[in-house]
Amino acid sequence: MRLNKFLSEAGLCSRREADRLVEAGRVTVNGKPASSGMQVEDSDQVCLDGNQVKPQERKVLLLFYKPKGIECTANLQVKKNVISYIQYPIRVYYAGRLDKDSEGLLLLTNQGDLVNEIMKAGNFHEKEYLVTVDRPVTEEFLQKIRTGVPVLGTITRPCAAEKRGEYEFQIVLTQGLNRQIRRMCSYLGYEVKKLKRTRIMNLTLGNLKVGEYREASKAEVQELKRQIEEGKTVRKKEVYRGEKPVKNPGKYRNPEKKFRKKQ
Repeated sequence: MRLNKFLSEAGLCSRREADRLVEAGRVTVNGKPASSGMQVEDSDQVCLDGNQVKPQERKVLLLFYKPKGIECTANLQVKKNVISYIQYPIRVYYAGRLDKDSEGLLLLTNQGDLVNEIMKAGNFHEKEYLVTVDRPVTEEFLQKIRTGVPVLGTITRPCAAEKRGEYEFQIVLTQGLNRQIRRMCSYLGYEVKKLKRTRIMNLTLGNLKVGEYREASKAEVQELKRQIEEGKTVRKKEVYRGEKPVKNPGKYRNPEKKFRKKQ
């Protein structure tokens, strides 16, 4: 298999990060510096920083309620990094970061391919958030959020947004621009006071308390993979904002539809 896939399936990092490690000269194969795109076999000895890399025997997917202040980074030198915080016995890394000032659902796994598919914006996978702002939430504000806001040189995709309190609203995104919700609110004159992610695709916080984590159930993993496969293989024919979205990417693609009822 390709070296970057071998490293990701060993639970070290994503494939993209694996390519960076190779380019930095930190990876060797049978004692020789590795090259980008090379193939490795079971008999090859792959090392990272001089330490032999062995594939993980058990695949895991964790649902973690990340507290505010914990940083999504694999750099153990960072004082409050997510890996040191959970201290999971198997090496895992996060799938889709959540910024330091935000809290809520974060997925951690040692399955590189799974990470790549969840993070692929072209598949229109849903992520749901509960947002508290510094000013009363108005219908005018929500309508602008739903139709798209200029962020980082582009217009955000249409999304679902519903009022949940005087200063609180719920939003479902199908893209993951850097600090997207905070930038959207800022553009419209609002400041985010609290941001909590409650759902990624079919996975939800459920009864998890802040700082807790659990392994995804077999049924949850099966449904997640089903949605991923649907996003990979079935696409709509029409062009959507210059992109080719998946067929039936989720009920929230239509902003007029209501949020899923709480289980």
